[in-house]
Amino acid sequence: MEVIGNLQLMQERSLALRKEGKIIGFVPTMGYLHEGHLSLIRKAREETEVVVVSIYVNPTQFGPGEDFDRYPRDLERDRSILENERVDILFAPSDKDMYPPDFSTYVEETKISQRWEGERRPGHFRGVTTIVAKLFNIVLPHRAYFGEKDWQQAKIIKRMVRDLNFPVEIIVLPTVREKDGLACSSRNTYLSPQAREKATSIYKTLKKGEEWLRKGWGHKEILEKMKKELEEIPGLELEYLVLVDPDTLEPLQNIQKENLFLIACRVDGVRLIDNLCVKLEK
Repeated sequence: MEVIGNLQLMQERSLALRKEGKIIGFVPTMGYLHEGHLSLIRKAREETEVVVVSIYVNPTQFGPGEDFDRYPRDLERDRSILENERVDILFAPSDKDMYPPDFSTYVEETKISQRWEGERRPGHFRGVTTIVAKLFNIVLPHRAYFGEKDWQQAKIIKRMVRDLNFPVEIIVLPTVREKDGLACSSRNTYLSPQAREKATSIYKTLKKGEEWLRKGWGHKEILEKMKKELEEIPGLELEYLVLVDPDTLEPLQNIQKENLFLIACRVDGVRLIDNLCVKLEK
């Protein structure tokens, strides 16, 4: 596996690969890899000829008081995992290269980024779209792979690619869960055993919401019952639990063929997000 830190070298390498007619698959990550990341890498391995994985903890998507400084990092661990997965190139740039001291240009989606995560983490999605745009321009992939766990993020990236005419296909793959139902996340490492047990209630409650939807209950009744169950769990603080249109992310007024639950909460102080898309026969 080739390891590249220099931006220009990475871009030149990708240009050369494209000139050879190679199809480049790209998986952008912030490292501390888990099975969710590996599912994306394996799909890229299946579908493309050269797999590039980036590891970069992007400071512009973290707000004041968030966990940038303590976000889990272990490049050697990740490097070993990527070698086992037969990744071709690891791109691991530095902050000073990605954001020189006089950096002043940002990319911002201004519609679907305003609600939910965007409302609670001001500036977060501007940081995400900026770094992803930069990575696309450096790595020059034909296909880029993202997970459904960050549903809103994936929608925003797809919108950015469409609106700004990036020549890259966005592939979004299903959320990978651990045996207890918890969505795979690097931040799961923050959870104590007791907090982790509480966190399993998130997916269990989403599945109950799906069951009630399929039984034909009204969406207001469903959300009230789900919120009540979660609020009874000590140490679990609900930030939002909503039922939205999967494409627009606008709250639903009526149940439709496709319905998306979005949830964000803190479990003993650890912030977690999840979602569940429910498709009904209508």
